[in-house]
Amino acid sequence: MKVRVESARCQGHTLCAMIAPGVFELDDIDGHAQPINERVPGELRQQVRDAARSCPEQAITFEVDRTAAPASNAARL
Repeated sequence: MKVRVESARCQGHTLCAMIAPGVFELDDIDGHAQPINERVPGELRQQVRDAARSCPEQAITFEVDRTAAPASNAARL
């Protein structure tokens, strides 16, 4: 899974960092979230989904790796 935060949409509500502290960090200057790493380990994937669902600005997007599928799937919640 790859995760991204659209910086133009993020308003620094910090919910993602509270839900998935191993995935998201907050910028010291503006408080906006950013992924610690673009690739998310398998054990943290549900936290990414929960964080994306909880984001009031819908700034979190993720792409699930599907080895059996010919094309990748992008998701926005």
